[in-house]
Amino acid sequence: MIRSTPRTLVACAAIATMLFVPSVARADVIQDWNVIAQNETVLLRPTAHGQARGTAMVEGAVYDAVNAIDRGHQPYLLDVDEVGAQPWVSQDAAAAAAAYRVLNAITPVARHAGLDTAYAATLGGIPDGPIEAGGVAAGEAAAAAMLDFRKDDGFMAAFNPTIGTGAGDWRPIGWPDTPVFDPDGWVSKEKPFLIDDPSRFRSKGPNALTSKAYTRDFNEVKELGALNSTTRTADQTAAAVFWQAAPAPLWNTILRSLADRYQLDTADQARLYGSVNMAGADAAIACWTDKYYWHFWRPRAAIREADTDGNPATVADPNWESLFAPATQTTPPLTTPPFPDHPSGHGCFSGAVLSTIRNFFGTDKVEITVISPRSLNGVPIPPRHFDRLSAALDEVIEARIWGGIHFRTADVQGTVIGKKVAKYIRKHYFRPLHCR
Repeated sequence: MIRSTPRTLVACAAIATMLFVPSVARADVIQDWNVIAQNETVLLRPTAHGQARGTAMVEGAVYDAVNAIDRGHQPYLLDVDEVGAQPWVSQDAAAAAAAYRVLNAITPVARHAGLDTAYAATLGGIPDGPIEAGGVAAGEAAAAAMLDFRKDDGFMAAFNPTIGTGAGDWRPIGWPDTPVFDPDGWVSKEKPFLIDDPSRFRSKGPNALTSKAYTRDFNEVKELGALNSTTRTADQTAAAVFWQAAPAPLWNTILRSLADRYQLDTADQARLYGSVNMAGADAAIACWTDKYYWHFWRPRAAIREADTDGNPATVADPNWESLFAPATQTTPPLTTPPFPDHPSGHGCFSGAVLSTIRNFFGTDKVEITVISPRSLNGVPIPPRHFDRLSAALDEVIEARIWGGIHFRTADVQGTVIGKKVAKYIRKHYFRPLHCR
């Protein structure tokens, strides 16, 4: 593998943390395959995390393939000397081959004809010969390495959660008669992409039921998150519904818009897509590991059963419903998620994604406009604009309270997990090897 001196790493790291400015190169192929990956991996749900895992696999392989040619940063799984890609071979062919081979392996056979057509179209735009062949070889090597690494990684493995019956214990809605169990419980046992041990990122945990902090969280979500809240504003209602969307397509759309704005070349796009998607996937793993460590009840159960929590400052409402009750008119219907409250999954995932974007560009002051597929009362919810990445994360925290599905502590500690995952990845991965 390529090695670098400490002086080189320090110098290049300093450059890497500077604000990106538009450059000359543009890269459409890598964006095209990011869109294809987003559209194809949606089939790998049952919910959002199958898609997040699939997208991370694709973009991790794409990064390794392009980096094997560019050799600007630390490789992920590949030994670049063993691959032996020449610097003049096609990065587009490498990116397409890596994405195509991974998607071909993880998507249903019925989707393969479309993937074949897209792959042929990409290669049709690249001159035949050693330039194309060398890129394809690098891409296929990266895909093979990723598929081997993710074999038996715990995807969709059987999972039997512990169900509690006491105050503060989580149990799914409908328990014990017709419970709806977590379709993503397997994530708590999934093999990470980059972090070494999910429990390293353990949160401080939920507040004690009799504490002032718990009382404060309880009363806040009881008032603001109720289905028929009289204090939640129309904009807060829209924001709560807006953010209840699958995170992988939400954030990859942002990545493509940033790549366009800053005219990132193929190598930089590969690093951006790879680092962000694997950070998000690993933050979800750390998050679900933490959820099933604490097993803390959701606000719906806490408010309905407050007469059991030993806290005289919390008042039970046995009929309380959150904004995320099916009565809220949106497609698909909303519901209280069937897994523990603490920490917030969206907080973990978005905290890692936005922190990794900040690390990539070297600043929090990156404007983004987020587009959600959600509608409210049959009307699409308009995009939401933020002047800073941290402002978007702040709204994610608030939105889960406005939706009535999380206590504030779960939201805040979730974002802390995400930020810690991003910090770990920045320290250990994607380090520059020389200044290009």
